[in-house]
Amino acid sequence: MGREPLHLLLPQELFATAESIHFDGDYRIGAINRGVDVYEFREPVRYHIDITNTGGALLVAGEVEGEAASICGRCLEPFTMHVDAEVEGYYLIDAEVRDDEREDDEFEILPPDHKIDLAPLLDQAILLELPLVALCKADCLGLCPTCGKNLNEGACACAPVSDDAFQKANNPFSALKNLSFEE
Repeated sequence: MGREPLHLLLPQELFATAESIHFDGDYRIGAINRGVDVYEFREPVRYHIDITNTGGALLVAGEVEGEAASICGRCLEPFTMHVDAEVEGYYLIDAEVRDDEREDDEFEILPPDHKIDLAPLLDQAILLELPLVALCKADCLGLCPTCGKNLNEGACACAPVSDDAFQKANNPFSALKNLSFEE
């Protein structure tokens, strides 16, 4: 996503087993593209995380939340939605000690300067919570296919489309319905 890194310098006391430290902060995420939809975070998102030494590794766990603005994929109206996502990351303290049961993409190696970049963890958490299709509400009625009126604001004057006509218009195979396979 190419945003600025969000480096946290981990204090030395965190390197004792079972130690934990809490971090709160803001992160400016900007906009995220998800397919054809763009989700814009006009204000910084807020994160609350705990970093815990699990003995040989650091577990990063917490949440990130903020408000995303987008355009509805059905009615084309702007809307905002609250995003509340769980953050999780795993950093091996010693690169030489590896857990063979874990895949390489399940953890990172803690850099020698003891700085971790929270930005990728926050980006991933938010991306996982964003819907595949931006909708202002789950039951959005969209636009009339004939006149273009927003049907959430009321019915339009167009003649209602029968279910059969709707099925034919939306099914590319409907032309084959009356095809005879007998000679």
